[in-house]
Amino acid sequence: MCERPQAYRPETAILELGDDFYDPVAAAAFPQAILRFRNDRAAAEVGLEGLDDAQWVAHFGRFTALPGSLTTPLALRYHGHQFRVYNPEIGDGRGFLFGQARDSAGRLMDFGTKGSGRTPWSRFGDGRLTLKGGVREILATEMLEALGVPTSRSFSLIETGEALERGDEPSPTRSAVLVRLSHGHIRIGTFQRLAFLRDADNMRRLVAYVLRHFYGEEAGDDAPARLLGHVVARTAKLAASYMAAGFVHGVLNSDNINVSGESFDYGPWRFTPNWDPAFTAAYFDHAGLYAFGRQPEAIHWDVAQLAISLRQLSEAEPLIEVLESFGDHYQPAVSGAILWRLGLILRDPESDRALIQAIEPVLRATEAPLDRFFFDAFGGQLPASYGEEWAPVRAALATYAPRKTRDDPYWQGEPCSMLISEVEAIWAAIDQHDDWAPLHAKVAAIRAMGAALT
Repeated sequence: MCERPQAYRPETAILELGDDFYDPVAAAAFPQAILRFRNDRAAAEVGLEGLDDAQWVAHFGRFTALPGSLTTPLALRYHGHQFRVYNPEIGDGRGFLFGQARDSAGRLMDFGTKGSGRTPWSRFGDGRLTLKGGVREILATEMLEALGVPTSRSFSLIETGEALERGDEPSPTRSAVLVRLSHGHIRIGTFQRLAFLRDADNMRRLVAYVLRHFYGEEAGDDAPARLLGHVVARTAKLAASYMAAGFVHGVLNSDNINVSGESFDYGPWRFTPNWDPAFTAAYFDHAGLYAFGRQPEAIHWDVAQLAISLRQLSEAEPLIEVLESFGDHYQPAVSGAILWRLGLILRDPESDRALIQAIEPVLRATEAPLDRFFFDAFGGQLPASYGEEWAPVRAALATYAPRKTRDDPYWQGEPCSMLISEVEAIWAAIDQHDDWAPLHAKVAAIRAMGAALT
């Protein structure tokens, strides 16, 4: 029986918040609009897969309004801690909210841009995105989605024909505009801005908006604590999924934490080759603040800034109680994420924790390639090539039942990874030869891995 296609269901929910939350802006007029990537799988979930390429470019390269949605793009206002330093001078500086729609699950989805031009929050930036940055975001989001991480989706990438100067890569370099599909673009920094301004009325309005559209609840006297509880649970799950994926976001500032618990905004990201808690993604993260092993701590710190902001509306005690539950959510979430990647069925919290405690020290001591380990151990049986030091892991795995067999053709090949050398090779093919085949082949391989894991 064929499923009925998802109907396009436009939304304008963001307008409920009012003018204090955003600035109407116009997209840049780009000299070219060359379609390089369209995510038809994501488009099908919001009823837009039927657009032809010319219509796609008109909406996502020239930013003709989507029917029934926002008539004008909106640059969202927010503040945030950047590497623990508070910055009240930020906001959507090279992007905007272009439109909203409901997906096949009824969720409110935002079409957000990156590289769409200057806004009132651009400061000294040019409001543009390098083509390499857009390619990197496609690779990050596709890989994370396949590995079970709640993430925004790279919806569209269009090359825009401008030559950009950048200090951290060879210049001039090619330019692009990216559209991401995300379950909201409300950040912890959105709340921080209202706390900074002591704007309790708009804080109440924002709490009600998030509860209604992200969590299906209405506001009440306990709304701040309920909202914080949802964000604590969702972000703990996000942190756990990063660890199981071996992913390092690189810039976990409070303006980069979405209160829907969905990862987004990928800059200097990397996947760690092995289980190295000190591995960092950003060359400017000299202190390792956002290193692989410190990501749960960093996300918890950001959520604490949300709790502080919500003090505008609530006494401290219920917020502190909720905030302190982060670890109680994180521990089972990290067990669940790792067992999911291993293709095993959860047993009980004590056994699951013991399995993780058996795996981590051996991964660290042997410096085993992380993706190879998860590939080889999928289903619970390690190959004979894993030596005696793996005996505790082998014994622990043997007590678990598989949730999936290794019948999928993916398990007959090699593990799909996304290390920096391959990212650079994919970009080099585009940069030097305008060869997009390696990118599209990699996306196909990633999706094949995702199908085998799910």
